[in-house]
Amino acid sequence: MKIPLPMHSLRTKLIVSFSLVIAIGVILFVVASITVIGNTIIRQAQDKVRLDINSAREVYTNEAEKIKDVVRLTAKRFFLADAIDNNDKNRLQKELHRIMVSESLDILTLTGENGRILIRARNPTVRDDILSNAIVDNVIAKRQVFVGTQVVERDVVARDGIDLAERAAISFVPTPKARPRAETEETAGMFIEAAAPVVDNYGDFIGVLYGGKLLNRNYAIVDRVKDIVYRGEQYRGRDIGTATIFQDDLRISTNVMNTDGSRAIGTRVSGEVYNQVVGQGIPWVGRAFVVNAWYITAYEPIKNIDGDIIGMLYVGMLEAPYVDLRHRVVVTFVGIALFSVVLLSVIAYFSSTEIARPINTLLFATNKVAEGDLSYRVQSTSRDEIGKLAESFNHMTAELEKVTGGYRTLAKTLEQKVEEKTRELERTQAQLIQSEKLTSLGKMAAGIAHEVNNPLTSILLNSHLIAEKMEHNSSLQENLKLIIEETKRCSSIIKGLLDFSRQSMPEKQPAHVDKIIEESLLLLESQVLFHNVTIKKDLTEDAPSVMVDTNKIKQVFTNIVLNALDAMPNGGTLTITTQYSHDRKYIEVIFADTGCGIQEEDVGRIFDPFYTTKGMNGSGLGLAISYGIIEQHNGTIMVKSKKNMGATFTVTLPVLEQQTKEKSNE
Repeated sequence: MKIPLPMHSLRTKLIVSFSLVIAIGVILFVVASITVIGNTIIRQAQDKVRLDINSAREVYTNEAEKIKDVVRLTAKRFFLADAIDNNDKNRLQKELHRIMVSESLDILTLTGENGRILIRARNPTVRDDILSNAIVDNVIAKRQVFVGTQVVERDVVARDGIDLAERAAISFVPTPKARPRAETEETAGMFIEAAAPVVDNYGDFIGVLYGGKLLNRNYAIVDRVKDIVYRGEQYRGRDIGTATIFQDDLRISTNVMNTDGSRAIGTRVSGEVYNQVVGQGIPWVGRAFVVNAWYITAYEPIKNIDGDIIGMLYVGMLEAPYVDLRHRVVVTFVGIALFSVVLLSVIAYFSSTEIARPINTLLFATNKVAEGDLSYRVQSTSRDEIGKLAESFNHMTAELEKVTGGYRTLAKTLEQKVEEKTRELERTQAQLIQSEKLTSLGKMAAGIAHEVNNPLTSILLNSHLIAEKMEHNSSLQENLKLIIEETKRCSSIIKGLLDFSRQSMPEKQPAHVDKIIEESLLLLESQVLFHNVTIKKDLTEDAPSVMVDTNKIKQVFTNIVLNALDAMPNGGTLTITTQYSHDRKYIEVIFADTGCGIQEEDVGRIFDPFYTTKGMNGSGLGLAISYGIIEQHNGTIMVKSKKNMGATFTVTLPVLEQQTKEKSNE
C-alpha cells in the first residue's frame, strides 16, 4: 500500500528552494568575511607590535649608547690620568662621584691596568682586589670600549651600596601561566654597563673606567617606550600599550599595572613565552596573557656580552580594542546577513508568485475549456517555457473552436489582442514623454544654483532702491524689509552651497591663535551683548604661531561662536580656552557653552552638509564648511555635547615646526 505524499504547491517548493540557496550563500559569505576580516585585524595588530618592539629596542640601545658615551668621554678626561699618576684618590673620588650623580649612573668605578679597583665613586670605603667583570676583562684584553647588559650577583652589587642591593632584590609574585620555580626571590641585579680604557699622557694603558645603571625598579626606559610608541592612549580606563624589561622571566622594570594600580614588579612571564624566547632565543609575536589581561605582544631576548640570554624586552597592546572591533564587525555582518536573508526571501516570495501565477492561470483555463467554453484564452506576456505552453494552449483552443465553427470568437479575440497592444504602446509612449520631462527637469535643477544668484542680486538691489524712495510709507517699508531679508537669506544659502562645492585653497601665513580669537570676538561684540552672554577667556600666555589662512580661521571661530550664541537665547557663558596638546605639536582651541546642547543622535551628523537643527534659520552648511577649512589646515574639529548640558567644540591646529622644537628643548 502506497502512503500518499503530502501535497505542496509549486510556489511553496520554489520559496523553499530559493530560501535554502539564499541562506547557504549568505552563511558562507558571512563566515568567510568574518574570518578574513578578523584575521586581518589581528594581523595588523601583530604588525603594529612588531614595529613597536623595534622602537623599544631602539630606546634600550640608545640608553646603552648614552652610558657608553659617558664612560668613554670621562675616561679621556685629563684629570683622570693626572690624578692616577699623582695617586690623588681624594680628587678621583670627588670627580667620579660628581660625574656619576650628574649623569644618573648607579655605579662608576676606576681600576688599574690589571683590574684592581682604585676608586669606587659610590661606596669608596669598600676595598676589593680585582673587579671580576666580563666587560672589564674585554677592555683589558682588547683596549677598546665595551657596553652590554649584565646580571650581577647580590654580593657584588652590595659592594657599591646596600641600597642598590635592596633595590635589586625582588620577591616573586604568583602569576598565572608562569613556569614553576623553586626560588621565591631574585637577589641579583641587571645592569646596563660600559667600560673604557684609561691611558696616560703618553698613550700607555693604565686602567679601566667602568660604569652602569641598575635596571631593577628603574622605570625610565619602559616609560619612555610607552610615551614614544603609545602616547598615553587608553581604552576603557586602561593604558593600551605597555613595556617591560625582564631579568630571566621576572619583571624588574615595567608599566604593566596590577588591579590595584601598582606596577606589576615581581610578576613573571608565561612559561610558553619563556621557553621560546629565553629557552630557544626565538622572538615571540602573538597573543599572550600578561598579569591580568590578554595582550597582543612582542618579546625578544636580551643577551649579555658573551651572547647568553639573560632576559627579555617586551612591548604589548591590549587585545580588548581589537577583540571589540572584531565583535562589532561580526555583529555588523550578521545584521547585514539577516537583513539580506529577509530581503531576498521577500523577493523570492514575489518571484515565486509571479512564476506560479501563469500556471494557475493555465489550470483555470483548462477547467473553463473542460466546461465547454472554447472561447477562453490565456494571456501570455513571457517568452519562456510557460509562455510557450500558454501559447500552445491558446492554439489548441483556437483549433478546437475553428473545428466547431468558432470563427467569430476568434475574430473577437484578435481584436481584443490588437486593443491590448495599442494600450501597451500608448502606455509606453506616455512613459517616454514622462522620462523626457524628468530629464529636462534634472538639467534645469543642475544649473539653478548658478543661475538663481543673479536674479536674487537684482531683486535685492532694486528692493533697496525702492525702500530708499518710499521712506515715508511704513506699511510698504515693512513689506520691502521682509523681501530684502528673505532675499539675503536666499543669497546666503546659495553662497553657502557654492562655497561648500568649490572651497578655495587657503593662503597660509604665520599667525597667533589668540589674536585671531580676539579679532573674531571683536566682530561679534554686539551679538554677544544682545544675547546677554558672558565670554570667559583662558588663553595660554605662550601661545605659539600657526601657519593658517587668518580669514578662513576667523570664519570657523565666528561660526562656532554664533552657534553658541544661538544655543543660549536666554543668556549664558561661553568659555574659550587655548592650550597645547599633550605632545605640544598642536594648539587646541576649546569653545564650551552652557546652552541647550545637542541631542546624542544628532552629534554624529552635526558636520554633515545641509544638516541643521535651526529649522528655516539655518542652511546646514556652516559647520560643514568649517570642517573642510580645518581639514585643509591639517587640523581637527570635534564636538562633545548632551541635551540641555551645553556643547564643547575643540579645534586643533598644528604649530610651527621650529616652535615645537624650541619648546621640546626647554
